[in-house]
Amino acid sequence: QVQLVESGGGSVQAGGSLRLSCTASGYTDSVNCVGWFRQAPGKEREGVATIYTPGAGSTYYVDSLKGRFNISQDKAKNTVYLQMNSLKPDDTDMYYCAAAERTGRLWCGADAVEAGLASGFEHWGQGTQVTVSS
Repeated sequence: QVQLVESGGGSVQAGGSLRLSCTASGYTDSVNCVGWFRQAPGKEREGVATIYTPGAGSTYYVDSLKGRFNISQDKAKNTVYLQMNSLKPDDTDMYYCAAAERTGRLWCGADAVEAGLASGFEHWGQGTQVTVSS
């Protein structure tokens, strides 16, 4: 069993920043890839970023968000972060973190994002709301 809890969401003005946290508990040794996803009301879920958690952690960002968002991990705290800068109203979403047990550094990228969109990640958090005002 793996449990994920997101935190750090809130309301900010356009141009502001937030740092989301995803803290894992349970049998975390089974996790190899952690991703952030987001979904706004009435819209499809979309991928944000992923990190390959073994070792130092390789990261992947969807092209549209690369440069504004940064994913990182603190292994000592069993936490993955999503630093969001220069926020826009279109970033208003419920943000979810998800953990996948599939191995392979290369998979934990675009393929993992696609798997997340298709519910291919085994574990999901409850989500944290991010609201960006213009």
